[in-house]
Amino acid sequence: MKNPLCPPRQGKEDERIPCILEAERSSKGVRKENRLVGRYQKIPFVKSEAFDINHYVVAKALDGLFHVLGEEERKIRTNPAARVTDLLKEVFAK
Repeated sequence: MKNPLCPPRQGKEDERIPCILEAERSSKGVRKENRLVGRYQKIPFVKSEAFDINHYVVAKALDGLFHVLGEEERKIRTNPAARVTDLLKEVFAK
């Protein structure tokens, strides 16, 4: 069984974070971007650029998530009071 919160794995672009995709579907900006790209691709002699807005949004969301995780880890490593569980105390005791 797949975990619905897992990011896409190598080559599996259809496995994305569901909440982000749902927000994209309801976004007027994404619909406008898709229409604009469609019009752009119809222009003769224009080099076709491959840009996947879904991939970009998921990648940026994951970048933000890992940034927040890094900040939390830094706080746990530098501030012993932030080690609130026995597991954190054991892992970061060194």
